[in-house]
Amino acid sequence: MFVRDLRLRDFRSWREIDLTLRPEPTIFVGRNGFGKTNLLEAVFYLAHLRSHRVSSDAPLVHSGADAALVTATVENAGRELTVQLQIKADGANKATVNGSPSRRSRDILGILRAVMFAPEDLMLIRGDPSDRRRFIDELVAQRGPRWAATRSDYDRVLRQRSALLKTAGAALRRGGSDADSVISTLDVWDGQLADLGGQVTAARIEVLRDLTPHVTESYAAIAPHSRPATLAYRAAAGPDVVPHDDGPVSADEIGAILLARLSELRTKEIDRGVSLVGPHRDDIDIVLGDDVAKGFASHGESWSLALALRLGSVELVRADGVEPVIMLDDVFAELDAQRRAQLVTFTESAEQLLVTAAVPDDIPSAIAGRRVNVGVTEDNGSRSSVVSGDDIGEGDT
Repeated sequence: MFVRDLRLRDFRSWREIDLTLRPEPTIFVGRNGFGKTNLLEAVFYLAHLRSHRVSSDAPLVHSGADAALVTATVENAGRELTVQLQIKADGANKATVNGSPSRRSRDILGILRAVMFAPEDLMLIRGDPSDRRRFIDELVAQRGPRWAATRSDYDRVLRQRSALLKTAGAALRRGGSDADSVISTLDVWDGQLADLGGQVTAARIEVLRDLTPHVTESYAAIAPHSRPATLAYRAAAGPDVVPHDDGPVSADEIGAILLARLSELRTKEIDRGVSLVGPHRDDIDIVLGDDVAKGFASHGESWSLALALRLGSVELVRADGVEPVIMLDDVFAELDAQRRAQLVTFTESAEQLLVTAAVPDDIPSAIAGRRVNVGVTEDNGSRSSVVSGDDIGEGDT
């Protein structure tokens, strides 16, 4: 799988660019802040429908524009699809495939499979649970639009239920007659939250089960003298949610556990005005030996674990019979010689490798490919990114 043509309009620092790519390494070199990471971010967004750097879409739209346009022609095993995504600063995004509008933007998930290695990956080890939830949800979403739809529905129900909890708390404090009506409405939302939460959690656990052996093997290759690395799902609803020796826990079983916990915690949830159990409160434990890595792993171990998570992600996609686009966003500057060599060896088999670097010398000599220089230009007070290099393609500005 590779991206043959990438076209951006008003995406971050890029007002307009038509970039021709090939199934080979392409190295984007430029000073920090010039826009090279934005190119990889656009590819990542098409694959995941989210940025790897920000949680909202507004920062992706160039200043002064209403929407950004990202278009890519993707070739996979001889099949060619052109996907276009309109990313709005405010409002719903729109997608087309080969010129035909999609009902929902998430319908394009799976057309492009891509894995990004970035300095932000260290937060997977040292950051908040939300960073690890985002990581596993990206892997789940890559398995098709249905999984993304379930997560979207869960988020919608969660917002509505949380608003109702606040309303219920206010009604009880007032002592009004509407309190009973609000409480009875919670029963409906509890059922929906538990049902969708069971599906989201079961999908995460399944992906984590498939991912773990790849991560364990990758970490052993990167740090052969370290303790073994494993992954474990930690559910806010309790350990009964997690698979046990008798076999995996089904989505229906997880939903029943969530529903029971929601009932037990209702008074506390109304007092606090938040939903206390569900996949939005869960975490992924990255375990080194017998210890959870966060708070215990050294800096070197943390980087090795972060690399192993991404390397495992690539192998997970490959297990589906797809060679993903691999993107390395200024990561060589963060790695020591041993980890650089390991990453170079691993990416040698990539069909398409996209790399960014602020300093050309940061790129190991073993990565030979096309080099593209990224700079900036000023036009009437507006700053935009530009590229130069061999065979860039007409219209790159």
